[in-house]
Amino acid sequence: MPAPGPKTMSPTGKTRTRSADARGRAGFTLIELILVMAVLAIVLMIMAPSLGNFFRGRTLDSEARRFVSLTRYAESRAVSEGSPMLLWIDPQLRAYGLAEELSFSGGGSGAQADPHAVEYSVGREVMMDIVAPVSAAARREQAQNGARLGRNATVIRFQPDGFMGEGGPDAIAFRPDPATGRRVDPYDAVWVAKTYNQLHYEIPTNQLVYVRR
Repeated sequence: MPAPGPKTMSPTGKTRTRSADARGRAGFTLIELILVMAVLAIVLMIMAPSLGNFFRGRTLDSEARRFVSLTRYAESRAVSEGSPMLLWIDPQLRAYGLAEELSFSGGGSGAQADPHAVEYSVGREVMMDIVAPVSAAARREQAQNGARLGRNATVIRFQPDGFMGEGGPDAIAFRPDPATGRRVDPYDAVWVAKTYNQLHYEIPTNQLVYVRR
């Protein structure tokens, strides 16, 4: 017969062994575990829509920031290489990218001939809306830029001095695609727009200005 464990004095004055205390402090019961799991499931069900909106918003913000970074890269390449850069946007393909205007130096045209050309695809739940300039001169330049690039896309042309041509879009919206079946609110969009001096693109602090577009 095993020897009993060391005896301790209980608050009531009764003695009991430590092994008995250990058995009394055993883990959760099955009912307690089921209750905890049920509470967690309810909390997750309540928070699921909010979490979905949060992660979707982060995706839109990330795409917008990546696009702005590409415009800065286009400016840098245009100045350092002394050749125009064409930043193209194709909402139908859900893609955008950058290629050198090689026809400027007689080396061909389009992204296929540029070894440093880059292309990015947005997520399948993200769509791009473009606000094109309305002036006739901007529309003519946009048509010329598309011909230079050799593809049907909206183009922003960065000149060798780093300045942008006037044919580029006034703004680009990254928004959730309603085709996914989710409810889309105008406030979900993240806009990228030309700065006030028309020299760069940025994510405006006041996004509400673009909601009604």
